Amino acid sequence: MQCFSYLEEAALGRIHEASLEILDEVGLIVRNRKARDRFARHGARVDEASQRVRVPPDVVARCLAMVPPTITLRGRDPKFDVTLPRRLPVIATASSAPDIVDPVSGVTRRATSQDIARISHVVNELDGFDVFSISVLAEDAPDGQFNLSRFYPALKNCLKPVRTSVVDVAEAKQILKLGELIAGSAEAFRERPFITFGYCSVVTPLTMDFDSTENLMFFAENGVTAYGTVAPMGGINTPLSLPGMMVLVNAEWLATMCLAQMSRQGTEMIYNFLPVFADLRDGAYAPGAIEVGMMNSIVCQMARAYKVPAGGYLGLTNAKVSDAQAGYEKALSPLLGAVSGVDFMVMGGLLDALMSLDFGQLAIDDEIARMIKTVRGGVDFSEAALGLDDIRRIGPGGIFADAPMTLENMTSATFMPDLADRNLRETWAEQGGSTIHQRALNKSMAILAQQPNRAALPADVDARIKAYFPGIVAGDSSLPEGWVPFDTGVQAPSRTRRQTRRRRTAR
Repeated sequence: MQCFSYLEEAALGRIHEASLEILDEVGLIVRNRKARDRFARHGARVDEASQRVRVPPDVVARCLAMVPPTITLRGRDPKFDVTLPRRLPVIATASSAPDIVDPVSGVTRRATSQDIARISHVVNELDGFDVFSISVLAEDAPDGQFNLSRFYPALKNCLKPVRTSVVDVAEAKQILKLGELIAGSAEAFRERPFITFGYCSVVTPLTMDFDSTENLMFFAENGVTAYGTVAPMGGINTPLSLPGMMVLVNAEWLATMCLAQMSRQGTEMIYNFLPVFADLRDGAYAPGAIEVGMMNSIVCQMARAYKVPAGGYLGLTNAKVSDAQAGYEKALSPLLGAVSGVDFMVMGGLLDALMSLDFGQLAIDDEIARMIKTVRGGVDFSEAALGLDDIRRIGPGGIFADAPMTLENMTSATFMPDLADRNLRETWAEQGGSTIHQRALNKSMAILAQQPNRAALPADVDARIKAYFPGIVAGDSSLPEGWVPFDTGVQAPSRTRRQTRRRRTAR
């Protein structure tokens, strides 16, 4: 696939060279002593007094050559496994919002483990999403089970790959034990590790913290599927320019990559990051800015140069409700990422700068995700697709509505949206005049109404988990009490009325 790109080869080379200069001359602070020792053993220069680590270009080159060109994210059901890169982008929900827009009251509140169970149930049935990146936190988590209370309801109700981050290695071990209980044994889980972790070991600018860096090394040492994300904020912790941000975060990604390969040669990686520019009129965090998509386009170029999969947080929004702002912010950056060749896209469900999940927006973003995949799927330029036989037979002034090609391809030649309204205004009004958000909420709630959830864990497996983790949250998906779907109204008008409207409009 030929990809859109901003930079010429010379500019890409200069970004790489400048990043090497930063790592070699400026270096980065590494808070974790074990990580500093590891850098030193592999040729970096370490100043213990300042905790400063400087990484020479030859060390970076040696580590970069170890990175495999692919990464596989696995689900509970192998049919949902995805290997990056592939022709279509792998698309995930966005993660870790503290709040949820309650699907009954419409009021924002703190999210709970039961919300996670419902969200994972819905995501399991939305074909646009390949990965469930756990969307919200769990306010009701018992002491000592913070992320267990997120992973458990997610894995219990979703067969697709599930991922999120954890606080420390102790939490990671707890989650891995959960995976073993679901798989049936430690050996079975090691054979198919269907849990993916994320980590943010770098605090921009040029600082590696303690716990996330410890997580990075633990995941790599033990062959646990994980990938890191760099999350800069232009104008606050990077230079206020796209090239300046790119040089700095590229250096940070290279440092992360080096430590991962130093921990275990051949550790899988994604060049994944969330590049946000501050709106310096008031310092606002702006993940919906178009520059996020522009930066991801450059990231895609760098990833191809390094021969690793490219990923990014795209399709995020500052909108508080599912409105026109949410629509264009959630469409433009993902589309730019798609045509730039992004392999992994985190984009689904969240509003208000990653602060809240909305069930309606989740279904809308699924439709956006499927359209993005349609774009990346390309166009069939085969001889048969030219339709010359139909053109010759029907000729000037003819109609192709009943042509063989039309009848054969009527549901596959173009994208068929579930939620976008294409009716006449009279039809739309007579069916209740619904908004796309109301229709999207109906779609999510219709999924939740399908009980029992076909993805739910078997009863014996669930019992095994509850016995091992006393007091664990219930983790069950259910339709929210009091939910009444929006009434889409009466039957569509007759064909005669539709034809009359078309004739009147054409005058």
